[in-house]
Amino acid sequence: MNKKQLSTIAVGIIAATQVQGAGFQVAEHSATGLGRAYSGEAAIADNASTLARNPANMMLLEKRQVSGAIHIVDPHIRIKDKTNNEEAKDVAPVKAVPAFYFVSPQTDKWSWGIGLYTTYGVATDYPDDLQIGDIAGHTDLLTTNLNPALAYQVNDKWSVGAGLSLVYAKAELTRYKGALAAGLGGDKRDNLLSLKGDAVGYGFNVGTTYHFNDDHRIGFGYRSEVALEFEDGDLNSYDTGISTPPKVDGDLELDLPEIYEVSGFHQLTDDFAMHYSWKRTGWRSFKELKATSSQCNNGTPNQCFYKDEQYKDNVRLSLGGTYQFNDAWTGRAGIAFDEKAGKATLSIPDSDRYWYSTGFTYQYNADLTIDAAITWIRSRDGNFKETNGLGQDIEISSKGDAYLSAVQLNYTF
Repeated sequence: MNKKQLSTIAVGIIAATQVQGAGFQVAEHSATGLGRAYSGEAAIADNASTLARNPANMMLLEKRQVSGAIHIVDPHIRIKDKTNNEEAKDVAPVKAVPAFYFVSPQTDKWSWGIGLYTTYGVATDYPDDLQIGDIAGHTDLLTTNLNPALAYQVNDKWSVGAGLSLVYAKAELTRYKGALAAGLGGDKRDNLLSLKGDAVGYGFNVGTTYHFNDDHRIGFGYRSEVALEFEDGDLNSYDTGISTPPKVDGDLELDLPEIYEVSGFHQLTDDFAMHYSWKRTGWRSFKELKATSSQCNNGTPNQCFYKDEQYKDNVRLSLGGTYQFNDAWTGRAGIAFDEKAGKATLSIPDSDRYWYSTGFTYQYNADLTIDAAITWIRSRDGNFKETNGLGQDIEISSKGDAYLSAVQLNYTF
C-alpha cells in the first residue's frame, strides 16, 4: 500500500470523528439540552442526563431517575468539485444518536449515576462514480462512552462530581478508484481500498456547581483527553499493481481532545429562567497525524504517513431561556455559535455553525416527563483544496445545513 493511499486512510479516520459540532464533537446528549441549544448545560439538572456535562449536578435530583433519549441528525451538505465540474448532494446520511442515563441519590450528601452515550462520531457517503473517489468515499466512525459517576454535596453552596469514561470506537472506510482508474485499470466505481478497525480508550470527567441561592448558580464541567489506538486495523488495497501486500496491519493513534465548559443559570421570575454556556475544546492537542506499519517505509522506517495538522482550540457560545407555561408544559429556546476547529476536508467540511433551537417538556404525571426538541444548524459556505492520488489539487466548495430532532422520556421512582 503506497504512501498516498495510506494518507487517504489516515485522513479519513481523523475526519470521520467530526460531526454537527465543530471538530470531532457530538453534542447530542439530551432532548432538553437540544431545545435550548445546549446553553447552561453545566448548571442545569432537568433530568439524569446532567451527568454527561457536569456530574456534580446529580445532587440537584432528589429521587432516582432513568432517562432515555434518541436524536435524529439530518445533515444536508452539498459538495461541488469545481476542478472536474461534479457535484454531490446529501453526502452525510441521516443518523440516529441514542443516549441512556440513570441517577440514584443515596443521601443528602451522596449520589451516583451511569450514562451510555456518544461524544464523537459521524458518517459521510459520496457516490461511487465521482472523479474524486480516491479522496471521497464512504467514511463511518462511531464511539460509545460508558460513564459511571459520583457526586458529593460539600455544603449548602458547593457540590462536586467525578466520573470515568470507557470509550469504544469503531471505524470503517472505503475509497474508490475515481480518476486513478485511468492508470490503474478498471472502472472508477471499483474499490481502491478499505479499512476496518476498532479501539478502546479511557478518560474521566469532573465538575462542580456553586449555588448563590435557590435561583442563581454557576457550574463548571471538564472532560479529559482520551487516547485511542487503532491497532492492527485491516487496511485492504484492491490495486494489485502496488509493491506492498494487498493487506496491511496498520496502526493509527488519535487523541480525542479535552473539553472545558462554564455555565450559568438564573431564575429571573417565577416562570422564566435564562442560561448560558462558554465551552472550549482543546484541539491544540491534535498536532500530527501518523500511520505506522512494519510493512511501510517512506523514508522513515515503519512510517506509512505523517502530516502536520492545522487545528486550534475552538469556542462554543450559547444563550437560552426556559418558560414554565403551567404545571404541565415547559418551553425552551436557545441560540449558539460554534467556531470552526480545523481545516475542511471532503470527509467532513468543517465550518463555523449557528444553532437555532426550541423544545418543550410535558409533565405526563407525577413520575413521567416527555421532552422533545428541534434545531436548525446553519453552516457557513466554504472553499478548500484537496490533493488526489495523482498529485492534483482539487478545488472544492461546500454548503449545507443540518436539522436535529430529539425525544426523551424521564421516569422518576
